[in-house]
Amino acid sequence: MPPTTASKKSISNEQWEAKLAAVKVAKEDMNKLVMNFLVTEGYVDAARTFEQESGTAPGVQLGGITDRMQVRQAVQSGQVEVAIDKVNDMNPEILEEQAALFFHLQQQRLIELIRQGQTEAALAFAQEYLAPQCEDDEALLEELERTVSLLAFEQPATSPVGGLMDVVQRQKTASELNAAILASQGQEKEPRLLLLLKMMLWAQGQLDEKASYPRLTDLATARLSQVGS
Repeated sequence: MPPTTASKKSISNEQWEAKLAAVKVAKEDMNKLVMNFLVTEGYVDAARTFEQESGTAPGVQLGGITDRMQVRQAVQSGQVEVAIDKVNDMNPEILEEQAALFFHLQQQRLIELIRQGQTEAALAFAQEYLAPQCEDDEALLEELERTVSLLAFEQPATSPVGGLMDVVQRQKTASELNAAILASQGQEKEPRLLLLLKMMLWAQGQLDEKASYPRLTDLATARLSQVGS
């Protein structure tokens, strides 16, 4: 049975901040964490500048990051065919070996046709290129049916499935492709900083059950709550 609020251990802000201050993190480790974020997220210019200022090696060829970012930006701008061509130039095995990823790219192409009002072209594209990929995959079939249902509305963007037309959908597809490219290059799929934040939030959830303490309430500002407030 979880402890009641009265039975939880209480840790004051002063005690918590003293414990935080006692934790020493090497500057070199912090620099590596920052560089990992810049490289994984594709901030090439920032990575070059940070390498010069901190002496932290990026660990990869920064020129290759430019190619990856061009692919990501192509998807985010709706130019899916351009992105597919660039990926195939980089490594054709990426799309050959990942059927779900290729489906999602084709799905995004379908969404872009619908966005442009090309109803007949969208239906033909779905039948020729997407339907065959769904024959043995019920989950993909459901995704296709949901996407095609956009055509039933005069204003697809404001329909119950209008989220597919949102820029967030493009970003989702772009992130999936970006992760696949990183994996093919033997790199991590997401920044270590993001993993650390996920671990921290999980640990905070575990601690919530056992103690009252200054919780991190804002990731952007690192603001802590006041115990008892």
